[in-house]
Amino acid sequence: MRGVIMHSPGEVTVEDLPDPKILKPTDAIIRLAASCICGSDLWPFRGVVQPHDQAMGHEYVGVVEEVGADVRTVKPGDFVVGSFMASCGECEICLSGFPSRCARRGHDGIEGMQAQFARIPLADGTLVVVPGMPDAAAVRGLLALSDVLGTGWFGALAAEAGPGKTVAVVGDGAVGLMAVLAARELGAERVIAMSRHADRQELARYYGATDIVEARGDEGVQAIKELTNGHGAHSVVEAVGTQESFMQAVRSTRPGGHMGFVGVSHEVQIPGIQLFGAQIHTLGGPAPVRNYLPDLVDRILAGSIDPGRVFDLTLPLDQAADGYAAMDERRAIKVMLTV
Repeated sequence: MRGVIMHSPGEVTVEDLPDPKILKPTDAIIRLAASCICGSDLWPFRGVVQPHDQAMGHEYVGVVEEVGADVRTVKPGDFVVGSFMASCGECEICLSGFPSRCARRGHDGIEGMQAQFARIPLADGTLVVVPGMPDAAAVRGLLALSDVLGTGWFGALAAEAGPGKTVAVVGDGAVGLMAVLAARELGAERVIAMSRHADRQELARYYGATDIVEARGDEGVQAIKELTNGHGAHSVVEAVGTQESFMQAVRSTRPGGHMGFVGVSHEVQIPGIQLFGAQIHTLGGPAPVRNYLPDLVDRILAGSIDPGRVFDLTLPLDQAADGYAAMDERRAIKVMLTV
């Protein structure tokens, strides 16, 4: 099969790789219909973390080819979408609402999804069957659900977005844009997107943003407070993962408000006295996407949400290196790879 390998920062190739095999009775093998490049894939691409011949990709939709002896909920021929984190769905942590921290997963994760075929561990607890065979538009939306939509949804829920609330979203990448969509769907009265880029501002407004703030840092915090009677937003989603963005989110949240942090953090250090003084609720980390799959699949198939618009560049798998370059240079928000 063909698959994407990142040998070192900036060095992405598409190569002939061995076909995946069933390794455990709880595994499934899928033939991918599409995959994509995540903003978090840019951390190793830029050398923030060091890749070493790493099989890339954790977002996927496709058709089940084969299942292990213990798999009960999916079968060959099913079209499926799954979370970017494998989960059993049965352990105490999964049942408490955090399948992204499944106690049974161990080191058996979702990786190498930018390929023609992939092995999915813990298939029963990770995959959801999509009714029928979705059309091309639905495939785009379902692919977004595998990570960025589910992560944005978690960010909005963690921030307690809902009726009567003002929600601010720090970050205008795919996850931030999906948090805007989620806040709207959850009934927020006002959604403030923090963005400096015209194309992303346009998409944020399409997804439900009522206000755009271009300022960052102290000026960005002040702009949020000016829009909220000096208090800050009820709900803030941090969707970047840098020191500046994290503290901007903390300072943009009103006392007693809620902040959801879903940007993959790199070298973020939280001054304890600032967090203490902010007196806010916080929840974040890897999104428990599996929790939301059934509901969001229904919304996508019903046409009530259109997360697939976040893919503004589509390339064949063999041109994955061009996709990485486009996202790194901010010529694309999110790249879909057709298989």
